[in-house]
Amino acid sequence: MQRCMQVKFSRIAWTRDGLGFFYSRFPAPRDGEAVDSGIKTDVNLNHEVYYHFLGTDQSQDVLCWRDPDHPKYIYIPEVTEDGKYVILSVSETSDPVNKLYYCDLSALAHGLEGLKGTHGVLPFVKLVDRFEAHYGLIANDGTEFTFLTNKDAPRYKLSRVDVDEPGSWADVLPEDEKAVLESACAVHGDKLLVNYLSDVKYVLQMRSLVTGELLRDIPIDIGTVNGISGRRVDSEVFVEFASFLTPGIIYRCDVSTEVPEMNVYREISVPGFDRNEFEAKQVFYPSKDGTKIPMFIVSKKNLDLNGSHPALLFGYGGFGMSVTPQFSVARVVLMRNLGFVACVANIRGGGEYGEGWHRSGSLANKQNCFDDFAAAGEFLVAAGYTSPARLCIEGGSNGGLLVAACLNQRPDLFGCALAHVGVMDMLRFHKFTIGRAWTCDFGCSENEEEFHWLIKYSPLHNVRRPWEEAGDDPRRGRQYPPTMLLTADHDDRVVPSHTLKFLATMQHVLRAGAEGSPQTNPIIARIERKSGHGCGRSTQRIIDEAADRYAFAAKMMGVSWID
Repeated sequence: MQRCMQVKFSRIAWTRDGLGFFYSRFPAPRDGEAVDSGIKTDVNLNHEVYYHFLGTDQSQDVLCWRDPDHPKYIYIPEVTEDGKYVILSVSETSDPVNKLYYCDLSALAHGLEGLKGTHGVLPFVKLVDRFEAHYGLIANDGTEFTFLTNKDAPRYKLSRVDVDEPGSWADVLPEDEKAVLESACAVHGDKLLVNYLSDVKYVLQMRSLVTGELLRDIPIDIGTVNGISGRRVDSEVFVEFASFLTPGIIYRCDVSTEVPEMNVYREISVPGFDRNEFEAKQVFYPSKDGTKIPMFIVSKKNLDLNGSHPALLFGYGGFGMSVTPQFSVARVVLMRNLGFVACVANIRGGGEYGEGWHRSGSLANKQNCFDDFAAAGEFLVAAGYTSPARLCIEGGSNGGLLVAACLNQRPDLFGCALAHVGVMDMLRFHKFTIGRAWTCDFGCSENEEEFHWLIKYSPLHNVRRPWEEAGDDPRRGRQYPPTMLLTADHDDRVVPSHTLKFLATMQHVLRAGAEGSPQTNPIIARIERKSGHGCGRSTQRIIDEAADRYAFAAKMMGVSWID
């Protein structure tokens, strides 16, 4: 099998004839340039779109789009179900905004074959040429296209436009008053299966593609709809579902019936797991400013709230990403055999309540994320689930930043910390690989106002000696909790230098073992080799890492195995 080189931030978009697919990549190294080990720190620039014909070498791929005047643009191609159009989503940052181009493939005189050996690009038409909102393709009927968009709708809606009349935008399904419209899938002619997120719980509905009218609700358990797969020419739809206590189910639904039923098509079975031993519930707790924050708590049934249980608190809080119920074998092992309580805090910065929730935890408001996470810990202690000595916090990427910032701000509140591939240097993150795309959520230190936001919480620049800053606050008069920082030597998204610099700074500032330093808790790193940003690992290596980090947490918090 041929390996496609330089492919990153791409979708595989097959043409309906099955002869090949569109994809995106960065330019190949110039002649004479050495191909390095795969460890990358250079800024990612000059994304391009190509078409690959099956059975040919990648060197023969057809260049379909490039824009050297905008080297920071990222392109994601998609082919419409009727095969007539290729849609190009154009983004520059991680913000939920994009430009929208389209090309009528049926209008190419000699098809894509005619582009072979030429230096031209496809004649894309710019339908939306401003970064004003997000647009995601749902369906088309000829030149009429339906898009999922947050244009004047922070909780998203469906809008339709005739591309022959670019000013003809009209709403099909308006924004809901509370729930976030997560996705929509056009099926069985003119029907829509829409997926809402309401208080971090999914709601499925069948609606009319033509009018947006509600046809019927489709009941589903509390959990996460991970995907909906269906076509307009078919009457059956497949829905992928999971929850904290459901490893994974694919439902088959015949939407041609008057009352569609969700029937189990495939189900994952985990030997030895009995969901009836556990319970999952949702609570709402107040953050520092009084905002109510939702949190899921999963544990064994009939838990005695005496403050003795070890707890694992997970959070993310960034880029409008919603953290919804998912199954985790590792979490089940911790709950069943070590008595852990597993908690997921849906802090601000995520997308659980739309763009307003996202914006209230980004840029100048980023401190809200850390306050929300600390408040989650305080709630778990006050409610009797755990104690500070037995509360472990965990997060990855932006969640690694979350864990590290909270470590600096509240070392008294946690008994252990696990920070995966975190963004630790908030003053220089934009200088490496795709870090420049995160300034929409964080800001940029090259802007004076934004520098002052970042310097206040940047993990690398805020490591303190809490015992020297205690004053009259008894919470501050202690050391940092045991901490494991995890990274990988080939992470080309959050480059490993973030973790390595933070590790060195913590060890230097805390002076573990030095005279006058009470720091005895270990500060260590686990560095995966030949691996990336949580990717590129075998199942065995994933198991090994989980065993290492949770064995560390359990040992540091004095948790023993339960027979």
